Amino acid sequence: MRQPQQDWIAKWALYSPNKVAVKEFESGHSFTYGELDRLGNRLAFHLRDHYGVEKGSRIAILAENCLEYIALFAAAQKMGCILVPMNYRLASAEIDYLLRDSKPSLAICEKKFAPLLQGAPSFASIPYFLPLEELSTFCHREKAGNGEAIFPLQQVEEDDPIFILYTSGTTGFPKGAIYSHKMLFWNSINTAISLIVNTESRTVNVMPPFHTGGWNVLTTPFLHHGAYTCMVKKFDASTVLRLLQEEQVTLFMGVPTMLRMMAEVPEFEEATFPGLYYIIVGGEPMPIPLIEVWEYNKGVAIRQGYGMTEVGPNLTSLHQNDAIRKKGSIGRPNFYVETRIVDINGQEQPVDEAGELLLRGPMVTPGYWRNEEATRKAIVDGWFHTGDMVRLDEEGYLFVVDRIKNMFISGGENVYPAEVERVLLSHGGVAEAAVVGVPDAKWGEVGKAFVVPKSGMRMAEDELMAYCQSMLARFKVPKYIIFVDELPKNDTGKINRAALKQLA
Repeated sequence: MRQPQQDWIAKWALYSPNKVAVKEFESGHSFTYGELDRLGNRLAFHLRDHYGVEKGSRIAILAENCLEYIALFAAAQKMGCILVPMNYRLASAEIDYLLRDSKPSLAICEKKFAPLLQGAPSFASIPYFLPLEELSTFCHREKAGNGEAIFPLQQVEEDDPIFILYTSGTTGFPKGAIYSHKMLFWNSINTAISLIVNTESRTVNVMPPFHTGGWNVLTTPFLHHGAYTCMVKKFDASTVLRLLQEEQVTLFMGVPTMLRMMAEVPEFEEATFPGLYYIIVGGEPMPIPLIEVWEYNKGVAIRQGYGMTEVGPNLTSLHQNDAIRKKGSIGRPNFYVETRIVDINGQEQPVDEAGELLLRGPMVTPGYWRNEEATRKAIVDGWFHTGDMVRLDEEGYLFVVDRIKNMFISGGENVYPAEVERVLLSHGGVAEAAVVGVPDAKWGEVGKAFVVPKSGMRMAEDELMAYCQSMLARFKVPKYIIFVDELPKNDTGKINRAALKQLA
């Protein structure tokens, strides 16, 4: 089936040509919707005529958040080419795997990441290379030029990719999730119905561009709805706190680590957010005390949710009015999202019984790029197997128990680290906590907890152990508690469990 009206920028150039679509914080440069459409057309001709890019061609990109990324998205909707954002924090050997897998016809790279790209053996086989700085010069020259040559819009099928988004690859090689034009559209619809997204919406985007959160939590839904985005290359707590106020932000997406850091800087005390409807939190559960800091001290509600690169990503949302009453919940499924919770045999689980979350709907990926085996394992009879254990309460609210792969078995009992971590985080002296399973001669595996105390707090291992024993079944209580200054994090601020397991 063909995907109708994939050229969102052209529509908004017609309706609101002088409205700013996106601004780059560091440079202060911006594109209006009219400029972005004009540039998208000219860039599409330029990519076709000088670099042989056509429908289905892959363009690999190593760059931080920048206006050029948005220009490439505008061109990709017109051309039907595929953007492959790559993680600039990887090693050259890891970049090499992504290049071999995606086989781009063009690579675009920021100057400071050029050694990383050029150190990958597969770089030599890429037909064309374009430094980001040259693309930037082109964009700023052409956005305001004369002439209105319109690139002939390429018809795309709804399952055709617009992105290939590579998973983190913490177990084995990364998988390239196909992010299709159909997913792009339905994720935007689900997001707008669940949240308040319209032409007056304003946000600051601090999520990295190689992550679906950087593109599809708010940026692409905002472009679809003619809204405004301020892009920031790197997260800095004081800077983002100031921008939330100066840019009159209505919606902001962050991970709990970011919100904790923002609440700890001195500027937080005087900060006010009169236009901010709420903050959207994803990636991992946000501790209740931190929710209360924002809600009670600043009047900013927190909306927790759940997402996945391969599905959506915006899948569930907990209404801000339920943030405390339903603490720990990821809310209810978004409008066009179907769910099932099943046991290991595929049987439906009753209320309050944990099982794997399956998802179905128009926002599910067609599959993994050049990986039929992974696609068959993930999508069975139209249902995407998330690998997440969840339970449903009597009111229809979903709670994540843990990732199936994080579970360990102690004395024949399943232990979900997330459940133990929630108890640790409820202790007044704990800022962060993570639990992994480690081998044990008697029980097979036992829990090892890594705990970051709150600033200025001191506590003893036996005190925290006693607290866990009062709140958890005996087999769930960690055998070891290690106090650390910080937990290893990945590029989006989530706890890096692979690194923790190595540490353990």
